[in-house]
Amino acid sequence: MRELLLEVFNKLLDRYGKQHWWPAQTKDEVVIGAILTQNTAWKNVEKAIDNLKKARLCSLNDINKAELDLIKEAIKPAGFFNQKGLYLKNVATFFHKHGGFDQLSKFNASKLRELLLSIKGVGRETADSILLYAFEKPMFVVDAYTKKFLKRHEILTSDDYELVQRFFMENLPKDVGLFNEYHALIVKNAKEYCRTKPICRGCPLEDLL
Repeated sequence: MRELLLEVFNKLLDRYGKQHWWPAQTKDEVVIGAILTQNTAWKNVEKAIDNLKKARLCSLNDINKAELDLIKEAIKPAGFFNQKGLYLKNVATFFHKHGGFDQLSKFNASKLRELLLSIKGVGRETADSILLYAFEKPMFVVDAYTKKFLKRHEILTSDDYELVQRFFMENLPKDVGLFNEYHALIVKNAKEYCRTKPICRGCPLEDLL
């Protein structure tokens, strides 16, 4: 299975090249984006982040100190702004309480994941995105695209998040760069070919169907 997963990775990389994820200027912005992207398209997240930057609220420290209504107003393009405003406050408070990235980085990936999941508004995909893209911890991110890709190629049929994650992490080298690029390439391929109505002709993985 390791050989198959690496073959898939190389085919996707050959077609699309490096994706340079996560698209953010700072680690704080990665965390903020991970919250805002819940249940919405990335183009809407970009609009919300632009608004936060204009309001000088695009850091966890600034969000921690800001009025909740100001945050909600800025992030309206990302949808569910009442809920996500509270989630951003929760995350910002958590980082402030625990000494920010410098102190939190001292925890191993497993412990840090446990701490992140204790925050209201942070689920497994969000926590793992923060771990991988902000803290650069080797944690494979699983999303709907990942599960769809595995099912359609009859590699793995389970919808269980932890099982799917273990599948990748136990069959690939534990490498942050590899996990980063692999997840980004799966998303890229899903948007290009592995859609709700798949376009199989021309897909870089066509010979694996």
